[in-house]
Amino acid sequence: MPTQFSVRARAIALAAGAALALAGCSSAAESSDNASDIVRSTTNVAGAGVVGNDRDTVGLCPTPAPVDPVGIEGAVRPVGHSEGISEVPADPVRIVSLDPASLDATCAVGVWERVVGASTLDPEFRGDGDQELYLGPGIAAIPSVGPVGAPDIDAIAGLTPDLIIGSDALGTETFDALSAIAPTVFTSSEGGWKDTFLQSAAALGRGQTAFDELARFSADAREVGVELNASQTQASVVRFLADSAVTDGADSFASEVLDEIGVRRPPAQRDAPVTVTPEDLLPAEGDIVYVRFAGDDGESFGTSIMESDAWADLGSAEDGRIFAVNDTVWSGSGVIAARTILTDVTDSLNAYVS
Repeated sequence: MPTQFSVRARAIALAAGAALALAGCSSAAESSDNASDIVRSTTNVAGAGVVGNDRDTVGLCPTPAPVDPVGIEGAVRPVGHSEGISEVPADPVRIVSLDPASLDATCAVGVWERVVGASTLDPEFRGDGDQELYLGPGIAAIPSVGPVGAPDIDAIAGLTPDLIIGSDALGTETFDALSAIAPTVFTSSEGGWKDTFLQSAAALGRGQTAFDELARFSADAREVGVELNASQTQASVVRFLADSAVTDGADSFASEVLDEIGVRRPPAQRDAPVTVTPEDLLPAEGDIVYVRFAGDDGESFGTSIMESDAWADLGSAEDGRIFAVNDTVWSGSGVIAARTILTDVTDSLNAYVS
């Protein structure tokens, strides 16, 4: 049974278009930003209410933020990163993004229209098989330079970028190949999503804006947490893969955002990820359960588990406290993704599926 919930507890039926990552019945309404091109309509996935299905991307990415001050040279700035120090343009105009975190950053500091190419998501694991759809149709239309983790070096060279941003997961050999094309920055994955965002924004010439955005997000997260009485709820986060399910550990992106809001996690999920099996679903239990699916295969496997008698016996299922969320967002990185999770939590933490 749930712990004490705040006064905003209410019954809701979540309707209208869900993000593409949560496949279901299709038929999206037209919208002013052509978001109907990247949305399919569904209200329920195996009894779970779908969160974020009315997400509005109009005006999501602001106009370009002011450029950070530079020294007397003016044209370039040194940027430290996982592979050393690179001299990058002070205000780059032809950007290639090779990971979700840097693409999120280009939106957050308002330079996404300068992105001439970006790595695309792998549909086997992330569901979309395209650019980050939660960032809006403009970013979704950016040309691909290969999948995340395996960039097409020749395609990148053909775009004549003046800045390439990726992550240290790509390795030194790839960094060297890319550096021969244009100044390249590889963000470090060791410091968490906020540090990655700051590194990306610094490479984009807008580090101060990133600091300001993170401060604003933290303030908003605290405010939402107080309003929702978030500390009284233990939220489980479960991701379904093609033939398995795993809970989010304490150091995942979604877990860090939930922690900043003040949402607690069930005892079984406060450390490392835990595998959830059809024979033992208890590690997935919580006052509220957020589920997400890694592609179509993940949804197929997840649906089979969520339609089982054992799943129906979970207290969260009996109470209508299970919500399906966008895998791209909750598995992502960046302040725009973090704000999207903040909205999802606002709309669901004290809600019930009817």
